[in-house]
Amino acid sequence: MKRDQKEVRVKDLADVFAPNGTFYLFNYNKMSVAQATALRRTLRKNGAALKVVKNRLAVRALQAELPADLRAAFRKPTAVAYTMGDPILVAKTLKDFAVQNKVLVMKGGVVQGRAFAAERFDEISRLGSREALLGKVGALMASPLITLLRTLRAPLASWGSLMSQLKDKKPQSE
Repeated sequence: MKRDQKEVRVKDLADVFAPNGTFYLFNYNKMSVAQATALRRTLRKNGAALKVVKNRLAVRALQAELPADLRAAFRKPTAVAYTMGDPILVAKTLKDFAVQNKVLVMKGGVVQGRAFAAERFDEISRLGSREALLGKVGALMASPLITLLRTLRAPLASWGSLMSQLKDKKPQSE
């Protein structure tokens, strides 16, 4: 490949990585063409894409943003799954594909700007979706308010039941 072609590829890779704060690196060495096509199709359905990269060109494209920890991941054949959408959904998709086909070897990646090692991939893939996590945070924030509301409402409810009992008792005493 000539120098000007490499510069174009580096620019294209930089354009792919720059807007996407999330990408996963994996070894695709044992993957067949049919499996690669199936993975690309599945990722596309989930708002992600797959790109096979030349390691040196990818390192040049990521030079500014690439943490030192991830430089070692760019050895041997490397593919990149990237997304602008939900990073957890892509991680779950890759995990499911790896379990079914036993051909992907995770190398690491970046999730919303934070690098992680291959060992942490299982932990990331077990997280809930963004919406589920936001729902949990919302429930945790609302819980003290709900408890306060129930506490304030309890005397009124007991006072109401007391009045109801007095009303029921009054006709019986006459």
